Amino acid sequence: MSANRATLIDPKNEGRHKVTSAAASKTTGLRLARTDQSGNGRVRRLVNLASSLMREAQGLARDKAFADESARLQNIDVSKGIDFYDEVKRFETALIKLALDQTAGNQVRAAQLLGLRATTLNSKIKLYNIEH
Repeated sequence: MSANRATLIDPKNEGRHKVTSAAASKTTGLRLARTDQSGNGRVRRLVNLASSLMREAQGLARDKAFADESARLQNIDVSKGIDFYDEVKRFETALIKLALDQTAGNQVRAAQLLGLRATTLNSKIKLYNIEH
């Protein structure tokens, strides 16, 4: 059986591609089209490149979040006094949300990333009313 690949179907030239109806997506305009084996390597490289770019973008977003937090901490005037526990709560909440985003909401994997037990993470999620 030949490999399948996603192609953008131009409404004017819809007959150009042999489209498989089982995987057709009407909302995005992408449909699976049958192709010979020669295009399989190129599609796989494009998928790998897109995955790599997505991982890089997620890494940059995490780095920006930490940079923003560091800048905010440098601007805190401790001489005026701060509520230590509120700052710890805010920091823990941000870390937990970041880990949950990274793991698509999987609390066990998020706990592993944070170096916590899953029960500890779950209790902090309930304590801080974190919704993900």
